[in-house]
Amino acid sequence: MSAPDPESDHESQPLRSSTTDTPRRRRSRSRRRRLERWLGPRGAALAEWALVIVGAVVLAVVVKVFLLQAFYIPSLSMYPTLHEGDRVLVNKLSYHLHDVNRGDIVVFERPAAETSSNIPDLIKRVVGLPGESIVISDGSVYVDGKKLPESYLPTGTVTSAQAAPYKCTSQAPCVVPPGSVWVMGDNRADSKDSRYFGPIPESSIVGRAFVRVWPFGRFGLL
Repeated sequence: MSAPDPESDHESQPLRSSTTDTPRRRRSRSRRRRLERWLGPRGAALAEWALVIVGAVVLAVVVKVFLLQAFYIPSLSMYPTLHEGDRVLVNKLSYHLHDVNRGDIVVFERPAAETSSNIPDLIKRVVGLPGESIVISDGSVYVDGKKLPESYLPTGTVTSAQAAPYKCTSQAPCVVPPGSVWVMGDNRADSKDSRYFGPIPESSIVGRAFVRVWPFGRFGLL
């Protein structure tokens, strides 16, 4: 009796396709055939591209409305942290998950009391939280009687409210109401902020600016 030829057995086995015919691929081919019957081959291709474009637009709208939005910095009120012309990404979901924190850079709707600009949204840094007492004295900010360390400000920065409606003196501190925050620009000498329009309601905050995306040379987290 002769031994079986291993090569003969190997050659007699059916070849397997390198591409698995999955249910998803079958549905895709079926959908493409239906489109070709209705619209013809060229129309089917155009219809598929149209669906891709519409899907991308819908996704972009959902992201912009509920998750992230890019904002242009129109002034020097946050200099040197942000320069005029910078672009930042704002997380619109942040404050649905946690409270506003001191030091956060936030974008918010322009208060009605801010009449020196027609920009619809402003960007500032959170300095005071609900219930806190703000005093501006000797070039510094005091929160509940303690000097606020502000390492994000350039050395030698002087904070003053002498020319502002909200002077926040030790005799008449500015108390942040519940549900509101006190915001100020990092460029204290050139910023219209809570010293001019008072505390802002947390409900007016659009989101937290967390990254500078433009210019690329200054890309970085905030």
